[in-house]
Amino acid sequence: MHRDQQGGREIMTDLYELTMAASYFEQEKFAPATFSLFVREYPPNRSYLVCAGLDPLLNYLESFRFRPDDLEFLQKTSLFPDKFLTYLEKLRFTGDVRAIPEGRIAFCDEPLLEITAPVMQAQLVETFVINAINLSTLISTKASRCLYAAGDRRLVDFSLRRTHGMDAGLMVARASYIGGFIGTSNVQAGKFYGLPIYGTMAHSYVETFDQEIDSFRAFAKSFPDNTVLLIDTYDTLAGARKAVTVAQEMRKEGKTLRAVRLDSGDMVQLSKQVREIFDQSGFPEVRIFASGGFDEFKIQKILAAGAQIDAFGVGTRLGVSADAPYLNMAYKMVEYNGRPVLKLSSGKVSLAGPKQVFRQRDDQGLFKRDLIGLGDESVTDAEPLLMPVMKEGKRLLGSEPLAEIQLRFRKEFVQLPEIYKDLQGNPNYPVDTTSRLRALQDLVSKEIRQKELTEFE
Repeated sequence: MHRDQQGGREIMTDLYELTMAASYFEQEKFAPATFSLFVREYPPNRSYLVCAGLDPLLNYLESFRFRPDDLEFLQKTSLFPDKFLTYLEKLRFTGDVRAIPEGRIAFCDEPLLEITAPVMQAQLVETFVINAINLSTLISTKASRCLYAAGDRRLVDFSLRRTHGMDAGLMVARASYIGGFIGTSNVQAGKFYGLPIYGTMAHSYVETFDQEIDSFRAFAKSFPDNTVLLIDTYDTLAGARKAVTVAQEMRKEGKTLRAVRLDSGDMVQLSKQVREIFDQSGFPEVRIFASGGFDEFKIQKILAAGAQIDAFGVGTRLGVSADAPYLNMAYKMVEYNGRPVLKLSSGKVSLAGPKQVFRQRDDQGLFKRDLIGLGDESVTDAEPLLMPVMKEGKRLLGSEPLAEIQLRFRKEFVQLPEIYKDLQGNPNYPVDTTSRLRALQDLVSKEIRQKELTEFE
């Protein structure tokens, strides 16, 4: 989310964050705590994650405060004592954050970020942390899969009208760009994030003219340097021939028809026929742009069948990540007041202690293995991934240009072995733990069982 959209977000939290905070206040629990954010398991058919959403989160943390109307609302609930609300009035986020930078590839169980702050602060931001990183990482990963399926063809985000709300539309535009898209149809995202914006015309535009070719001529007159014609309102092949006529007229004026768009029908057969029409008419430079229900699976299917398409508009199935609409993401305390802690719940065991993620590569520079270790460890011939991005509530990492983040992703994606890019999923990339982390796990687990479980077993 853009910085201009941050105001009043502190109260966008789950009630139990505030009830815990009130009890922390009453019990005078102000010691530091460290929380880890990680994904427990991959969605179907996925073998990696593309990190995204960090910059909006840092904006939120840096501007964290409860506003008068927030406190007024909380007072009306009659749940919280006045002393606690007075404390919240002056509360700011003063913690530290270490995170894997946006655009980098990560894997399940690895901490994508860790927050160390007075326990109340670290607890109150939980909901926003998960919300910001979950959707962005989900969509950037989905976008990267579309990129893989499309090869060297270009992709544009067309999802805004069917995302789950306007804020989600902004996050999707940003995250899809990180994952390799060239831009978005979302004009507000273009304004906020400096993203390239793309758009052509709708069928309704064509239908306002008595004849289809008149709509083509009018649009070419309005946008002579950026003419893309939607040719499937009535009959795609007839529309293509009319577009050729307009292209010939434009050429005489020293202008060029950039592309035509297909939005329905048999994309394989129609794209081949449209390509032939333009090639035989002397316009091989006119590109074919396709939209209409695309995702990585449909892109891969029609290209494998020989579709002659140069670029895709990817909408609904990207914007809601239709085949995998959520990540099983968790934000868990791993240390309190210098004491390592963990969960032992069945299927939800967490890793104790502040941590670091180390990446090892093979002789060709490809990803070989990741290791999760303790935060103060170092591993020979391995790169640490978690970087300091905030200190005492102030950003250490400025807002990076999205083009720079996308470039980081593209470099990482080249280094990810092909087997993990497969759209049908593959055996998980190897993520292990260091011997020191395993020893800590054993120690803390044993202590918990002795202290908490012995007399009840």
